[in-house]
Amino acid sequence: MDLKAVKALVGILSKNDLSSIEIVEGDKKIKIEKNVSLCLTEQQTSVSNNLQSVKEAVNAPLESGVDFNNITEVKSPMVGVFYAAPSPESRAYVKIGDRIKKGDVLCIVEAMKLMNEICAETEGEIIDICAENEQVVEYGQTLFKIY
Repeated sequence: MDLKAVKALVGILSKNDLSSIEIVEGDKKIKIEKNVSLCLTEQQTSVSNNLQSVKEAVNAPLESGVDFNNITEVKSPMVGVFYAAPSPESRAYVKIGDRIKKGDVLCIVEAMKLMNEICAETEGEIIDICAENEQVVEYGQTLFKIY
């Protein structure tokens, strides 16, 4: 490698804000590293403090009391079209926040012109509806989350 190639590599290093670059060409190898300063600016300190606040918030107990380890997902048993209500003018079977019992109808999945009612296999509260009305859903796709 000649001096022009080395200067070009240093330019690439600086232009792309890289800390090091290594090039192997045949049996020749060149590695260029920047001397990285460990001095923190005020902005970096602020980011560090914000990250600590986020870590504390994540590790704090949830105020809503939802234990995400106890969520039941209702999955589509087939490929088809998701319907939230029995007809376009009817209200949806369930909405977020509804309390449901085992056996309650949650939605309909139409497959090959057959309307298949999807029922709750557990009781609880609907905390998320993961499909849109008249959306095509896949086998095993999560439709609802129950807590």
